Amino acid sequence: MEKSVSRIISEFAVDLKYEDIPGEVIHEAKRFLYDSIGCAYGAYETKDVNIIRNYFRNIGGRQEATVIGFGDKIPTAHAAFVNSQMIRSLDFNDIYWKQDPSHPSDLIPAALAIGEYSNASMKDVLTAIVLGYEFEQRLCEIAVPGIRERKWHHASITQFVAPVVAGKLLNLNAEQMVNAVGINGSHNFTSGAPASGQLSMMKNTVDPMAVYNGVISSFLAKEGFTGPEFIFEGKEGFFDCLWGWDYKTKQNKPVKAPGMDIYGEWGWDLYKLFDGLGNKYKILECSMKAFPTEALTHTHISAVLSLVNKNDIKPEQIDKIIITTIARVCDILFDPQKYKPKSRETADHSLPYCIAAAVVDRKITTDSFSEEKLKDPRIWSVIDKIEGVASYDFEKLFPEKQPSKVEIITTDGKEYSEYLEYPKGHPNNPMTDEELESKFNSLSSKLLDSRKQKEIKELVNNCENMKAGEFMNKLIV
Repeated sequence: MEKSVSRIISEFAVDLKYEDIPGEVIHEAKRFLYDSIGCAYGAYETKDVNIIRNYFRNIGGRQEATVIGFGDKIPTAHAAFVNSQMIRSLDFNDIYWKQDPSHPSDLIPAALAIGEYSNASMKDVLTAIVLGYEFEQRLCEIAVPGIRERKWHHASITQFVAPVVAGKLLNLNAEQMVNAVGINGSHNFTSGAPASGQLSMMKNTVDPMAVYNGVISSFLAKEGFTGPEFIFEGKEGFFDCLWGWDYKTKQNKPVKAPGMDIYGEWGWDLYKLFDGLGNKYKILECSMKAFPTEALTHTHISAVLSLVNKNDIKPEQIDKIIITTIARVCDILFDPQKYKPKSRETADHSLPYCIAAAVVDRKITTDSFSEEKLKDPRIWSVIDKIEGVASYDFEKLFPEKQPSKVEIITTDGKEYSEYLEYPKGHPNNPMTDEELESKFNSLSSKLLDSRKQKEIKELVNNCENMKAGEFMNKLIV
């Protein structure tokens, strides 16, 4: 490459205009914005959100940007952090999974906060949101296999994109944006530990922290602070640190990973980062969530709900449930700690718990992970009857498909089976506008009456006609 990776990204971001973006892409950006605001309202009372919010309220500072729902006016970076935590807290926001998982909507608060700070139009905010999805999703695809298999968390991707989103609305030039990417990419590498074993509040916080620091990095770059340009491809850069790259020739150099033969060689595919850039927009390939759980649980939950509802299978009738899935599901969602979840964060990443709760209640909602539910003896009577089986054949289908085969064997010897490939919310099985509205209304029902819910739906649908500050003020409860 004649230019650095961060410079190619930065030049594209600086040059992109609202008028360049197809109408269907703007429409989808609004849908994800609407979905994200609903997720934020749903997390209004969560402990993690309120710890972070109270911390920043106690610090005080300039009244620059608005916290969704609460209406606090706090410094821009602080508002971006709190709002990102609100969107992420319930694990109900969007999901993209191609090699690596990610939640691009974690970046939306960077656009909203900087947009409000700089008195930008919502057209500019939507442009920045589209950029966030574009590069977050493209970066998810370039590690072969994903960085998750290298034991790193996808916040390590978000660190590079947050300053692009924020920098777009600060009107950084290409040089400044290159520096912002380098600044943030120098200190936000995140290990996989927050998403492993018994999960803590950090599971949902590492991405908001990368967003928070991305906003700060953009402010620093605006003032002339510099960062390493070759943060991706240079010596001890992102690619070099995570293996499979020759920094001297700046080329892919696949390596064998001991004990990880199932995933093949480790390397990097930069073609996926830039192929079709500006011609096909990745936001159209992002998924929404029908359940407030880890993304790879969704096809399995859907299949189980279908079986128990069609056949009226009751918890006490179950002898065994076998979930055939891909290897990484068994690794992430069936480890020993997932059979004894002690927190909401662990439970919504535990496939045994999610399946047991679906069998008992015939639904999965945010209430499925309450402290009361975590003590429900009916769920615990089912959870140890659930077994995960890795399929090499299914592995070949992923990530284009998310296959699930569920077998339920009852105590009288009957066997029931269901096979699914796409969860609800996937681009091949998308949520309709009506389903999205139903999700929003369910999440916001404790805060908003039906009139206010309709008002916010119309607000988002017509947001390009207003300033970011006006938009944010109308989200206050």
